[in-house]
Amino acid sequence: MSQQNIAYSILELAMVSEGQTIRQTLHNSLALAKEAEANDYKRIWFAEHHNSPNIGSSATSLLIGYVADNTDTIRVGSGGIMLPNHSPLIVAEKFGTLAHLYPNRIDLGLGRAPGTDQLTAQAIRSDFFQAAQRFPQEVEKIQQYFSIENSRSAVRAAPAEGTDVPLYILGSSTDSAHLAAQKGLPYAFASHFATQHLFDALRIYHQKFQPSSALNQPYTMAGINAYVADTDAEAQKLFTSLIRMFLGVLTRDHKPLQPPTELTEDLKQALQHPVLHQMLKYSFVGSKETVKNQVLDFLDQTRVNELIIVAPMYDFDDRVKSVRYFAEVMKEINEGR
Repeated sequence: MSQQNIAYSILELAMVSEGQTIRQTLHNSLALAKEAEANDYKRIWFAEHHNSPNIGSSATSLLIGYVADNTDTIRVGSGGIMLPNHSPLIVAEKFGTLAHLYPNRIDLGLGRAPGTDQLTAQAIRSDFFQAAQRFPQEVEKIQQYFSIENSRSAVRAAPAEGTDVPLYILGSSTDSAHLAAQKGLPYAFASHFATQHLFDALRIYHQKFQPSSALNQPYTMAGINAYVADTDAEAQKLFTSLIRMFLGVLTRDHKPLQPPTELTEDLKQALQHPVLHQMLKYSFVGSKETVKNQVLDFLDQTRVNELIIVAPMYDFDDRVKSVRYFAEVMKEINEGR
């Protein structure tokens, strides 16, 4: 590993716990952002999902504004805006406006996937699949709208022109790595669930990276699931909510986030299923010391610049404690570098 400090951030899906309302969930997202800010997290990003009754982050740019308006220093952004769902012009106008309201704090992460099922993708945008094929060109449009030079164009996103909104390419495959490298943009890989291509994607990105006006050397982020508690057993219990959530995704039995339970034999067996085992491969669960060792090993293998954690939990107090503990882990790691 290099001696540069590793940044740490949060990816928030605003998962609705059983018995909770979306309103309560969104208020908790803000409280989480405030906690992250107090513990030196670099950024909190909100993921775009649709037709998911138990995910509250579908109106991503609205949630970014809500959180940025009620925090002071933490960067707030999208992880990501699923660009084929949107007009690049409208995205640029929205994020340019956010940049004027909250200078030097807004990030724009861009992804290619719909963040939903195919039928809903068609309902969002009738030409979604054609737009997905045009993703590199759509990213170029975003870049053009944010440029000062675009002030001379016939079609303008005036609030965006010249504003400081860093673009990030999000991905879960090697295609995104090629694109991020070609454009010289920072690259965030969704290894919190899409683990299979992580190392190939990082290798391609580093090998193919072309310096740009945005970035003169590669910058990589990796998603991980992080559950930190006072003991390994307590953390494993909290982790059962995520196991059940992923089982629900695989079986299409979508429920609100379930209360944690003991790690039963049934759940242990489910974790050994090849698909679930692969999806949750980069889940770091345990006490601070346990998670510290897991994170150190991951950083040694990946050499990423930043970790972005995903950790939906049924009880918000448990989540706050985990976020604090993970920050303490990262501070210990950085102090030892």
